Amino acid sequence: MEAAKRFFNQAVTMVDHAPERVTTDGHDSSPRAIRETLGDTVVYRTNAYLNNRLEQDHRGIKQRSSPMHGFGSFTSASRFCRAFDEGRQFFRFRTPTKQSISLADQRRLFCQRLDALKVMLLVA
Repeated sequence: MEAAKRFFNQAVTMVDHAPERVTTDGHDSSPRAIRETLGDTVVYRTNAYLNNRLEQDHRGIKQRSSPMHGFGSFTSASRFCRAFDEGRQFFRFRTPTKQSISLADQRRLFCQRLDALKVMLLVA
């Protein structure tokens, strides 16, 4: 319960206002923590599909840490997640809204970024 309260207080501090609605995974402490930290006007809902995009964000990390049977320590988990996220952002393909790019062009851009990364690592 205290962890949920700290989380919601930190979230409000970061954005400087309380949200209109909150969607969670349905943990028992969430409704009370939301009521006590954010107030009664916040709409609380539990739905696995409304926040599915956020839940799927860490799928890649889970796929890579599962064969290792988790991380040995918080330090190693932090180091792995930081490096994984930097690599993912470096290779992430970005396009303007509703613009389609062929898979061949996406692969070409990926290979260009990979070559650039190799050069950066050789220089370092």
